[in-house]
Amino acid sequence: MPPVSFGIATAPQQVDYDDIVRVWREADAVPEIEHAWLFDHLMPIASNPLGPIFEGWTLLSAVAAQTSRLRLGLLVTSNRIRPPAVLAKIATTVDIVSNGRLEFGIGAGSRTSIPEARREYDAHGLPYLDFRDSVDALAEACTVIKRLWTETEPFDFDGRHVRLTGAFANPKPVQQPHPPILIAGRTARVLRVVAEHADVWNIAGYTMDETQARSALLDRYCVEIDRDPASITRSTNVRVDYQDPAATRDAVAAVLGAGFTHIVLSLGAPYPDEVARWVADQIIIPSLR
Repeated sequence: MPPVSFGIATAPQQVDYDDIVRVWREADAVPEIEHAWLFDHLMPIASNPLGPIFEGWTLLSAVAAQTSRLRLGLLVTSNRIRPPAVLAKIATTVDIVSNGRLEFGIGAGSRTSIPEARREYDAHGLPYLDFRDSVDALAEACTVIKRLWTETEPFDFDGRHVRLTGAFANPKPVQQPHPPILIAGRTARVLRVVAEHADVWNIAGYTMDETQARSALLDRYCVEIDRDPASITRSTNVRVDYQDPAATRDAVAAVLGAGFTHIVLSLGAPYPDEVARWVADQIIIPSLR
């Protein structure tokens, strides 16, 4: 089992830029917090639907330049929003800006049954394939992105969803052979993509029984392709309750007991002063005892 690591997530909606920068700078100075995450939406998915929200990769590059230690990423990039070859270039840039600290989080994108998420695609003129197609597109994207990060000669790719001619990327990421890949999702089709491509798998928002069942299914898919299931780190999110840290610690204990070792503590806004130090003292350190 990999060592336990804790990170924080700050959703870049209904907040100011300075709020995000403050929390990330605080976290960068707290060694118990090893990673930090934004998300990838173009319109708010909670609270005021007309409220402020920042584009994830642009903001990630900005906070990468203002931190020095934290591993960082988006939990997770929607593969629906950017062409994979463009996304590979964006991610490489962030890995270079951060001096090799990028964790490349990606997923198939929100389901059509979630109106709060669906509206952002319509509002930005983005195509919205059904979920089955979006998972197939995710598999092709992961293949193309890894090839762009690693291959030293131009190549063509003729997939169902991705078609490239003379594809080539220079520079390459700092991390070799490429940044760690985190894929989020729970469906059987997504888990097959996870087994093939991911270093880290994230699942969040489900009961512990469902979470463990999905983890067992991922194990099975890994065995089918002759991959060691233990080579994929299991990740999940735990929402932080500022008023009841004991409840948060109980939730962390439950996921640790289920074999999840990559824990992302989701912070709600407004963020208290010195929230990163508070999280370390009230949640992380007690949970590791």
